[in-house]
Amino acid sequence: MPHGPPEVGVGPWEGEWPVGEEYDAELLREGDRRNVVDRYRYWRLEAIVADLDTRRHGFHVAIENWQHDFNIGTIVRTANAFLAAEVHIVGNRRWNRRGAMVTDRYQHVRHHPTPEDLASYLHERGVRLLGIDNLPGAAHLETMALPREVCFLFGQEGPGLSEVAREVCDGTFSIAQFGSTRSINASSAAAIAMHGWIREHADLSGGDAWRG
Repeated sequence: MPHGPPEVGVGPWEGEWPVGEEYDAELLREGDRRNVVDRYRYWRLEAIVADLDTRRHGFHVAIENWQHDFNIGTIVRTANAFLAAEVHIVGNRRWNRRGAMVTDRYQHVRHHPTPEDLASYLHERGVRLLGIDNLPGAAHLETMALPREVCFLFGQEGPGLSEVAREVCDGTFSIAQFGSTRSINASSAAAIAMHGWIREHADLSGGDAWRG
């Protein structure tokens, strides 16, 4: 009996090939082993991104990157799963992509050298910038009505939002905690905030919400 995990994806297309510009001849011939939902099997990368762009949600997510935070890759992967408009990296341009699991190819990732640059970019497009950190005086994220056009900004793991980032935010909010730890992981906090937006604004009535 063979051992190990089952092979990911699908093998070569069987039978007559489908017709359409979205299909990739190499994938049809060799098989598609990528981590994509069935809707996008055998599609070209560019075709997948173009289709996603027709359905992207109104929220953005941003993270400060002064110390090459390892959470960024995981945040990008989650942003892709929830179909964020864009992910913004503030500070150092280089970031660890390992946690993204190649999802950064399908997600728009934009770099900003400073928090001020991020705020200017968002405000020109009518997007509110909300800092998420367990700061004194921060309102509860759980009790606020989330704007449809919003960007959630997260600081580095450990120090949290920088002083400059706090100053340019339109408001700061915290995620309610009840245990002994001072904070939760940055990528976990980002997932909570993004899912909060999904619960409030996403359309779950059609077939666009994947179930595996």
